[in-house]
Amino acid sequence: MPKITDQIKGNSTPLLVLVLIGAAFFIGRLSAQVEALKSGAPAAAPQVQVGDQQPAAPTVGMDQIKGLFKKDLVKFGDENKKVLFVEVSDPSCPYCSIAAGKNSKLNNQDDRFKLKADGGTYLAPVAEMKKLLDKGQIGYVWIYSNGHGNGELAAKALYCANEKGKFWNAHDLLFTAEGYDLINNTVKNDVTKIGVLADFLKKAVDSNFIKSCLESKKYDDRLQADIAIAQGLGVNGTPGFFVNTTNYPGAVNFANMQSVVDAALK
Repeated sequence: MPKITDQIKGNSTPLLVLVLIGAAFFIGRLSAQVEALKSGAPAAAPQVQVGDQQPAAPTVGMDQIKGLFKKDLVKFGDENKKVLFVEVSDPSCPYCSIAAGKNSKLNNQDDRFKLKADGGTYLAPVAEMKKLLDKGQIGYVWIYSNGHGNGELAAKALYCANEKGKFWNAHDLLFTAEGYDLINNTVKNDVTKIGVLADFLKKAVDSNFIKSCLESKKYDDRLQADIAIAQGLGVNGTPGFFVNTTNYPGAVNFANMQSVVDAALK
């Protein structure tokens, strides 16, 4: 009868092959996930500190950024501000909710995205830029891009709310944990759920107006126009940000943007 040690030696080669194959698969999968996060692509839950990324090299000129204020987009302020903040977003995108700073439930899934208000170190870029916008210090443009698949109806609701000067009121509801859940698990771009979405937004804007606005389909073409503009800026994932011509892909910590903002405001 062969010894146990002989059996192990005899089986070591196929075992080693299986181990190496498994290791290669794991490394390849991990590498793909990290690359997806770096590009700002959506994921079920954040696993990597997107804010650790260095700003990408500018791909657009200041004239192109300023030109956004002449387009049919959601915009506040004007192109003559020292700081122009551009956000490419999808209401159904988890990283967009993280960047908005209104969804502590999602932010707190990873300590690296935990909001400062909750004892963490993450400064949500949209929330911080909104403070500067309220002070009249910046110009702001919001552009929709299909980053996660369930945000089309919610984006159109934001266009509708913007008609009434209620963009931020509606935005701040849709980017809460409740809004994120409603968009991704209940509405999911189902037009039969327009009434549900309108009712959810009634604290921000008249629900009858939102319902009739969405049912009119007046903003159906606007979605594709926004996506084309985002692609023209070189943004193919969500969220994507520009501070003037400096591009920040992903849910970047505002601390990473601070020096660029401060220098521009001088």
